[in-house]
Amino acid sequence: MMAANGAQQAFALADVLQATLTMRGGDSDKKGRATKYLGEFQKSTAAWIETINILKSAADPADKLFAVTTLKGKITFDLQSQVPPGEIVAVRNQLLELLQLYASGPKPIRVQLCVCLAILAIQMKDWKDVLAVVVSSLGNQVTSHACILDFLRVLPEEVTEGRKITLTEEELNQRTAELLQDNAPQVVQLLINYAQSSPEAATNPQLYECITSWLREVPMSDIINSPLINFIFGALDTDRSIQAAAECISTIVAETREVDENVDTIQVLLPRVLALRPKIQKFVDEGDVESYKSLTTVFAEAGIAWVVAIAREPAHFRSLVEAILECAARDKERDVIENTFEFWYELKQYLVLDRYIQARAELADAFSKLIDILLEHLQYPEAESGNEKDLFDGDREAEEKFREFRHQMGDTLKDSCEVLGVTPCLGRVYDAIKIWMQKYASMATDVTVPHWQKLEAPLFAMRALGRMVDREENIVLPQLMPLLVQMPSHEKLRFATIMILGRYTEWTADHPDFLTPQFNYITSSFGTESKEILQAASMALKYFCTDCKHLLSEQVVPLQEFYELIIDKLPPTSQEEVTEGVANVVAVQPKSELYKLLKLFCGPLVQRLMVKANNAVDKDSKLVLADHIQLITTFTHIVVTIPPVEKNEEDPAIKYWQEVFPILAKVLTNFLDFPPICERVCRCWRLIVIAHRGAMAPILPDMANELARGFAQSKQGCFLWVTGAILREFSDDREHVDAALTDDIYAFFEAQATNVLRFLSNLTPQELPDVTEDFFRLVVDGLLYYPQKFIPSPLFAPIFEAAVSVLVLEQREPLSATLHYIRDVLAWGARYSPTSNDYLPQPVIQQLRATVKALVMAQSETLLKRILAGMMITFPGDCFADASGALLTLFEMLPDHTVAQVDSTLRLLPAGTVTPAEVDRLMTKIKSRLNANDTSDVRQIRSIMQDFTNTYRRRYIAPRDGLGQLEGSRFRFDG
Repeated sequence: MMAANGAQQAFALADVLQATLTMRGGDSDKKGRATKYLGEFQKSTAAWIETINILKSAADPADKLFAVTTLKGKITFDLQSQVPPGEIVAVRNQLLELLQLYASGPKPIRVQLCVCLAILAIQMKDWKDVLAVVVSSLGNQVTSHACILDFLRVLPEEVTEGRKITLTEEELNQRTAELLQDNAPQVVQLLINYAQSSPEAATNPQLYECITSWLREVPMSDIINSPLINFIFGALDTDRSIQAAAECISTIVAETREVDENVDTIQVLLPRVLALRPKIQKFVDEGDVESYKSLTTVFAEAGIAWVVAIAREPAHFRSLVEAILECAARDKERDVIENTFEFWYELKQYLVLDRYIQARAELADAFSKLIDILLEHLQYPEAESGNEKDLFDGDREAEEKFREFRHQMGDTLKDSCEVLGVTPCLGRVYDAIKIWMQKYASMATDVTVPHWQKLEAPLFAMRALGRMVDREENIVLPQLMPLLVQMPSHEKLRFATIMILGRYTEWTADHPDFLTPQFNYITSSFGTESKEILQAASMALKYFCTDCKHLLSEQVVPLQEFYELIIDKLPPTSQEEVTEGVANVVAVQPKSELYKLLKLFCGPLVQRLMVKANNAVDKDSKLVLADHIQLITTFTHIVVTIPPVEKNEEDPAIKYWQEVFPILAKVLTNFLDFPPICERVCRCWRLIVIAHRGAMAPILPDMANELARGFAQSKQGCFLWVTGAILREFSDDREHVDAALTDDIYAFFEAQATNVLRFLSNLTPQELPDVTEDFFRLVVDGLLYYPQKFIPSPLFAPIFEAAVSVLVLEQREPLSATLHYIRDVLAWGARYSPTSNDYLPQPVIQQLRATVKALVMAQSETLLKRILAGMMITFPGDCFADASGALLTLFEMLPDHTVAQVDSTLRLLPAGTVTPAEVDRLMTKIKSRLNANDTSDVRQIRSIMQDFTNTYRRRYIAPRDGLGQLEGSRFRFDG
């Protein structure tokens, strides 16, 4: 039942089974070889017979599962190319025979066989009586029922996923109508007959899974008005079927989202859903978590589906909202409440609209109760072991899940805040804190804080509400803020308080009377040994210094003393945060003070830098040095002279960095063999160029020399990052940039590009993937900012040739950068350029376009081969969009030429991997789109090519002996 297509490797059944056994072993090398062997087997014609032989044998269940999975892939991708039309019926008969064999299980194999049959049915366009044949073939025995239900369940799913199959859109639409819409009444009757056949059938979860699968294909009225609706709700009374029935009901209500079109259906469903409410208490009392979760899902999905109706008629749907609220309230173990979060969000989205202001008023009490529920659920658990340091008894997964859960609840708290208003929500937080203070504050000591969880929860809630609070809030916050800095001594309470203070810094900036006690609370927290508090205090200090920088100006010298005192005690991330904060305070000082303050703050950092550089002899100490450079970098790009100095005036910030530059250059020279340090220094220089722009002119010559020398000696791409930043900031179209300076910078760019081309000529792209990526990001900038210099230059053609040669790579990042460059070049040759070039005269643009078009014409054959080979065989999936975009531009720029070359290239594919008929069909589609006068039709070529290459990619693997005539060639540069 297969046709030979090209030379095929022989696969012995024993070898295939041995390979599957190896896959279950632990030897990674052997598993790698087995994976490759099995991949080749799966795409071979031999797989048709051998998979069926395995399924009919007494092989291991794991081998049978591999066989049926392989068979599914063969039917999906290889049926049209490997099985003659006259033998497809034989494939169907084999599948029906296998289904009879596996009717009683194992279920995974039976389900996959049903999937195989469904995929085959989609492609057998002449098979019109699918249901009748399947049902009659499997018979009416009880053991066959499970098989029939599985097939009925998977059929709609596979038809919906039919775009995997090589049918045209029209054929797929026709087949969808035949298999689903035309069969829907028959399926409903089959399911009714089955449900009525016995009590066991009525509680079979497979029945409800099957109904769920068909709900999109069957008119909802056919279900609602049939006996099935009673069976579905009745199945909620049985443990065996409750989950499947709940999912079925959830899907039914989801299908009624268009409430205006489903008024009658909703009126039938609403009372039946509300009648389920007593089950909430029942399941809670029984401790039946799974049933409780299923029921909550039903209520929540009903609420989500009918949310607009709730907003329109809050009184009519009030009971549904209360049922959802009850599900959340009774959830003492936090098992189901998260299933309600989406409902509250969706309801909020409507209630905040002015047209639903009446509903907002009527449902305000529900959201008020929700806040109380959330405040209770936000509480940390009591320590069962009595160990306050370990509230989760060593269960780190439970602790992490709780943290994540609290942030989700914080989002729902914000939803409530949007409905009720900020001040009432803050009032609830304030009340909760006051209640704790009245009950327990007098009992708190430095050692113990009774029921601290009840205090920490409203603190967390206040933090969550931070982004919702306006700077102008003057009712609750002025009462709350003094309480915060008086919190009892407890690590969790201090952490929560610090996080609040850091979140409300914008409010504090507008209420300076509260600044000093808050700032003192933060700075005093650096004396703790707790890592969590240190991290929180560092982050809070960053926000204080950033948002209150003008208020802290008078404290800039004491701030430096504090900074110097704590900086060495902090981990690297916290060091960066604190440094960012103090740098923001320095940045707003008078221009006349900047040089002195930079020297004050950065002088000690530079001294430490030199000490660390002298002591950096091993990897760890070098990494510490690299982290320290980051602190200096923070000052370089944050402290900028604003407004800029006059043309002949010295920039105070640049004056200081000129003094530091030789030290950084020396560090760079000494550690050229250690990439992390090179990258940090280059990042520093890149950011200083971007931040200070034209003021950088005095440093540029020395920087260019260091970059050129560093790249020549180290071949590290980070040196190209800085080159790109310089290109961007000093391009021809920038105002106030000296023409001679731009000429020098462009000459520097060409020198760097020449060096890279030499490396690419001597080494393969695989040996320098990082440099390849950074280089093509750089030349994208060269093309963008200096097109009038770059395109006519002698380097333009070899760089494009290098780009084409790089397309043999299989790594995403360098390929993506290279494809971006190719697309930008092609755009110049098309009817548009990738950016506005209004500053260039039109004749110049036309000349540049002609140059690009001539280059593309000369390279188009090689380029097309590489792009097509990449899309069909070697490119990672993330590169498909750029590759197909490049193809589309070629079709737009050189339509006839590109059509001819795509046709000839596809016919170079290895024999047996694609049929001439498939190529003909593809080319017909492309030509019809090109001949249309509609731009959108032409753009469809992109998706047509993507679909074709995706299908080819799934179907075939790269031949062992390479890609034949599609193999890439080495790049050579003689410059």
